[in-house]
Amino acid sequence: MEAVIEVKDLAIGYGDKIVQQDLSFDVKPAEIFGILGGSGCGKSTLLKHMIGLYTPFSGDVRIFGESIVQAEEEAKRAIMRKFGVTYQGGALFGSMTVGENIALPLQEYTSKSPAEIREVIDEKLHLVDLDGAANLMPSELSGGMRKRAGLARAMALDPTLLFFDEPSAGLDPITSAELDRLILSLRDRLGTTIVIVSHELDSIFAVTDRVIMLDKETRSMVAEGSATELRDHSKNPWVHEFLTRAGLKCVE
Repeated sequence: MEAVIEVKDLAIGYGDKIVQQDLSFDVKPAEIFGILGGSGCGKSTLLKHMIGLYTPFSGDVRIFGESIVQAEEEAKRAIMRKFGVTYQGGALFGSMTVGENIALPLQEYTSKSPAEIREVIDEKLHLVDLDGAANLMPSELSGGMRKRAGLARAMALDPTLLFFDEPSAGLDPITSAELDRLILSLRDRLGTTIVIVSHELDSIFAVTDRVIMLDKETRSMVAEGSATELRDHSKNPWVHEFLTRAGLKCVE
């Protein structure tokens, strides 16, 4: 299958500091793909490069066959409209209702009427099990509800590709498991390709089809495969330790 995302010889970082280098991997259609690693290894930095927020030192990222690294500003915006992103905490605008948050990308990128936008809002909230929440303020939602509302906004333009940055961070185990089920449902019902940065081992084993693991010391990708296969068969001691220590914390 043709890859949805192709990362080739990528070197990333900030300022003049290289955090990761020689990164090459792809993400296949309808795959749930995990980016794992210890604290400060560059997981979230990689995600920001993949969605075009940062420019790499070298290498390329192609999304749906188009380079988001080499694209001029208007072309880059067109590529970015093809995917949705959810950030830690949901990243909702606190002064707007949930419905107004979801409406933002629709107002900016489409010519839909207010009535049509309202239909999309209700549809996306139903998809994430938040029926009736359109008029609530983010402050009135629980942590898990805010993350689901953020997901509804990320899906407003019907992207077939979604990026999640630590979707389960700060959630209790039950709410985290509910979010895992929602992520699997989106992939299974809609065929959505999903890229997840996470340190939650339960979620990693529950939802990902394949993962890569980034090492801070070598500044490189040290493993690629299913989380279960890497846990059970990797010859790398650090990879095995990472995937068998349920209490491991590695938030960036």
